[in-house]
Amino acid sequence: MLYQIYEAQRSLMEPFAEFANAASKLFGNPASPLGQNPFAQRVAAGYDLLYRLGKDYEKPVFGLQTVTVGGVNVAIHERVEVNKPFCELRRFKRFTDDGGTLATLKGQPAVLIVAPLSGHYATLLRDTVKSMLGGHKVYITDWKNARTVPLSEGEFHLDDYVNYVQEFIRHLQSVYGDCHVMSVCQPTVPVLAAVSLMASRGERLPLSMTMMGGPIDARKSPTAVNNLAMNKSFEWFENNVIYRVPQTFPGAGRRVYPGFLQHAGFVAMNPDHHAKSHYDYFEHLLQGDDVGAESHRKFYDEYNAVLDMDADYYLETIATVFQDFKLVNGTWHVRNAKGLSELVQPQDIQGCALLTVEGELDDISGSGQTAAAHGLCSGIAADQREHFEVKGAGHYGIFSGRRWRESVYPKVRDFILAHSQGAKSSTPRGGTVARTAAVRVAAKKTSAA
Repeated sequence: MLYQIYEAQRSLMEPFAEFANAASKLFGNPASPLGQNPFAQRVAAGYDLLYRLGKDYEKPVFGLQTVTVGGVNVAIHERVEVNKPFCELRRFKRFTDDGGTLATLKGQPAVLIVAPLSGHYATLLRDTVKSMLGGHKVYITDWKNARTVPLSEGEFHLDDYVNYVQEFIRHLQSVYGDCHVMSVCQPTVPVLAAVSLMASRGERLPLSMTMMGGPIDARKSPTAVNNLAMNKSFEWFENNVIYRVPQTFPGAGRRVYPGFLQHAGFVAMNPDHHAKSHYDYFEHLLQGDDVGAESHRKFYDEYNAVLDMDADYYLETIATVFQDFKLVNGTWHVRNAKGLSELVQPQDIQGCALLTVEGELDDISGSGQTAAAHGLCSGIAADQREHFEVKGAGHYGIFSGRRWRESVYPKVRDFILAHSQGAKSSTPRGGTVARTAAVRVAAKKTSAA
């Protein structure tokens, strides 16, 4: 019922928000009679702020048109290569008529960026994608808003997330032979599970995994987010944050964790900061600081755009990652695409390099949570594993902004490059289980001969 009440309130507020937008333009236009009022600028700023507080924020676009590669501007064409019920695999295809640059583009490694499904859209990683496009063939998981997915498409579980990641990895391998995987925050756990299962089956693995700011072991340095998930019971989450999608959306009747509740949680974590930010925006408008005002708009256009998460996926993530710690305890079974249950065993991973990245001041995934992947992936050689802590960086700083561009991206770029050269081979790189079994069979045949 809460979802229906929220939608009714939003529909009621919409005309007032549009009125505030129109009034802001009338008072802010010097050619308008209202703009001649001595207090016009202050009134216009007030209406503009009111409009932004009351408007409905739609899914943003990546908006990446060009990227510079070796001093040459390269055009970007964004397209969907694989369309699943709950996710699109989005590719950023690069085009150029410069022969030398074209040869460079062809030789660059392919990277699958797995974006978080935790409230915001994949466009939150716009800065990540933009930087990576300078030296990589880039794909990203663009998760769909669950309220737009009809009930006829079925349910979406954490197991389905893991299976999606495996399917996307195989897709890149079918095109390029090899690929690298990069996960940011929440997807570090399902990505590690996906690669682990592929290793246990003896499948070809990505050349490297880059894991950034994720809750591999949420018991280490728990944050406010971790404590909430740990201290509340599974039933509390199911009874207090799960609602059905109203009839006005294609996914009517689907059980979801609504985006507006998630947004309220984001803001509640640091309300003073957001209040100050909005006041600063008002001051920017009064002072005519267009640069500062536009910076505020860009950030909150992204921050305020949220999506609904399927209830099954969300609740299973809470139980698996933050309450039962199934990955680190070795008790996580995943149902594969054929419906069979498989045990997640990260120790089976071999031949896939691992880079973990953490922010020194991360208040979402605490210190040591991502680095815990090294202890789990004992089959990866020591010279193929690295950990990087970004000094002075918070959660968003490790994948967006100045610290990402100047510190993290060069590290990620060099790590991927180091594990790309001469790596292409037709021989599958799988887990110890399948490999050992094959060796034993071959040894028996040789002995018999």
